[in-house]
Amino acid sequence: MNDWFARWFGREYLELYPHRDDRDAVALLALIQRVLGVGAPHRILDLACGSGRHARALRAWGWTVGLDLSATLLDVAAAASPGAPYVRADMRALPFADGAFDVVVNLFTSFGYFETDEEHLAVLRGVARVTRPHGWFVLDYLNADYVRATLVPENETVVNGKTIQQRRSITPDGRFVLKTISVLPEGHEYVERVRLFSPDALQSMIRAAGFTVAHTFGDYTGRPPSGDAPRVILFAERV
Repeated sequence: MNDWFARWFGREYLELYPHRDDRDAVALLALIQRVLGVGAPHRILDLACGSGRHARALRAWGWTVGLDLSATLLDVAAAASPGAPYVRADMRALPFADGAFDVVVNLFTSFGYFETDEEHLAVLRGVARVTRPHGWFVLDYLNADYVRATLVPENETVVNGKTIQQRRSITPDGRFVLKTISVLPEGHEYVERVRLFSPDALQSMIRAAGFTVAHTFGDYTGRPPSGDAPRVILFAERV
């Protein structure tokens, strides 16, 4: 189960999820600009950038570096934005200087993948290190209460001639949501596992890393946070 993401986010992931709607990325950028302003140019890090859809939107706002562990997804990102800076690295060991960025974003639930909460806190401390004083960290995460209330135990779809069976569950200790993806007829199987942090737990870790949480939202339109909101979006200022 350790580092499941290193196996999953490869070529088959792209084949099975060929399109991601860029409207969410544009809406989230609009929310970020509304909260943080559109003034002076920003140095931005898109942490766990995947195939680059958020990084491409962010470049309309400032100079943006995308970082991800998946070489496959980074190849797609680089092909879509020739010459744009992308870096392959593990978010637990950020290869950037102290205070290198004005804004760091981690979007579309690209956090909570690790075995221990100490690793998650280490990521946040690394983010704090590379964020300049009074710079900003924006975390877009799942709402654990919403996930528990709306979990679909299983479903089946067909994509590119392949049958995708997905089974979802909450671990017995309540700490993780698991999704098992079976690809037929090949018989390949992948597991996604994401930590179900409560909003309070997220804020506590972010404060422990060196930030002050200044704004919270429940979706990309900027609705207030609530138990039935699909997202937990936090804006935190570097102390």
